[in-house]
Amino acid sequence: MKRSSVFAATLLALAAFSAQAQTPAEAAAAAAPAAPATPAAAATPAAPVVVGSATPGPAAESLIVNDTKVGTGREATSGATVYMHYTGWLYRPLAKNMRGRQFDSSIPRGEPLDFVLGTGRVIKGWDQGIVGMKVGGKRTLIIPSELAYGSRAAPGGGIPPNSALIFDVELVDVK
Repeated sequence: MKRSSVFAATLLALAAFSAQAQTPAEAAAAAAPAAPATPAAAATPAAPVVVGSATPGPAAESLIVNDTKVGTGREATSGATVYMHYTGWLYRPLAKNMRGRQFDSSIPRGEPLDFVLGTGRVIKGWDQGIVGMKVGGKRTLIIPSELAYGSRAAPGGGIPPNSALIFDVELVDVK
């Protein structure tokens, strides 16, 4: 067999092996005609990766509110002063319980956070996610970055820019 025939046979074998090794998504992408690149797709920044936590995974696209215990006391309404215990983590949907690195908690301090609901003293995800809770209730809030700190880092450096957050909150009192 001539050297050029051996070379051609090797190239064909490599091409066949490469085609078999592709995932179905890669094969479909390779078979699809190339689409022109759009400026918006090219400018999309990668999700932040925080050292010591799981890969970010899919982004939180909207506020998600899950009641883990429904309270029976007074209801939290806009304009009321609420007293909340909370623990906050970076949202990492691929991590255990979707929680990345914990960045804050009121529980070890033993003193709940108090603020007037709906006045912008806290992140928008809290102003929206706490309304309707009743005293004694507990919720998990998954907050997209747009309703948290957005493209800026949180004061104190514990939360990087563009971070979705997850909080376990408990409504202690409403006045």
